[in-house]
Amino acid sequence: MIADPDSNAKVANPLAKQRGTALDWKGLMKLAETRAVRYLQVMTCTNVSGPMGMGLWEGVPLREAIWPARPTGNVRRVFYYGYHNDDPAQRFQSSLPIGRVLEDPPGEHPVILCYRLNGRWLTPKAGAPVRMIVPNAYGNKSVKWLQRVVLTNDPKANDTYARWNNDTVSAVKTCARFLHVPKSAKAAQPVAITGLAQVGISGLSKVQVWLHPAGAPLPGDDPHFTKADWRDAEILPPPEEWGGDLPGGKLPAIPRQFDPKTGKPRNWPLHNTIAHWAVLLTDLRPGHYDLRCRTIDANGHAQPMPRPFPKSGRNAIQHVRLAVEP
Repeated sequence: MIADPDSNAKVANPLAKQRGTALDWKGLMKLAETRAVRYLQVMTCTNVSGPMGMGLWEGVPLREAIWPARPTGNVRRVFYYGYHNDDPAQRFQSSLPIGRVLEDPPGEHPVILCYRLNGRWLTPKAGAPVRMIVPNAYGNKSVKWLQRVVLTNDPKANDTYARWNNDTVSAVKTCARFLHVPKSAKAAQPVAITGLAQVGISGLSKVQVWLHPAGAPLPGDDPHFTKADWRDAEILPPPEEWGGDLPGGKLPAIPRQFDPKTGKPRNWPLHNTIAHWAVLLTDLRPGHYDLRCRTIDANGHAQPMPRPFPKSGRNAIQHVRLAVEP
């Protein structure tokens, strides 16, 4: 936790290896005794079409490690990077405004120095021993194998992903994806379709599906399919078993989003997590169909199409093919 030597940031008590004051594992665990927090967070990337998974992340708020360094002036951003390999061109780094690190919006979770996932120590693949977890952000902010944190007066972000045409300040989007769609079905017999929804900053009120005859022309005057025959799916309740190799599928400790008295989520679906959905199709006729899914966010807006480049999280309508036999 040092001042950027290329700016005029001021830090009265640098936490540096050369001074023998760096925050080491023992020091982090000491902070964890009284400052540890846990929350569920989806892990997703601006470069892929859907979420990679969700986990219960545990760590110490980054601010708890910054205050002992005693920043005294000219600090606008926090730069940080992790060890990826020995090629300097592949050093993964990111940055945040100092205000987001030191203060959390109401109801938001802190940026954390994370050391546990689903109640277990991080594995090397997951970023051990310590990685950053930034809530409400895509994975490029949550740098693995954390090495150094630098306080700077530089107003510009220095994120690696920005060089690859990514919007590095994009908040997680709300979108829907299919999980199980049979390749074929029998006409007039019910077919269960399941999927997941990534619940982003805009929340989630509905998941909808649309069945369209394959090969039939799409409406040229309605590129976002606003007039299509969308059907509401059912958003499933919180699971009894959370998976993730958790013993018995149970969460090992009460996350911030849960009521400590009941052990249940304070609301559902939770922001920045994954919810599952299902729909039962009962009126299928013989033919081939394109099945599409989309979300309606908490503000009532459909989220059907991807934003333009730079890449900012792909929330395009997903579609799959379904064959209905006589």
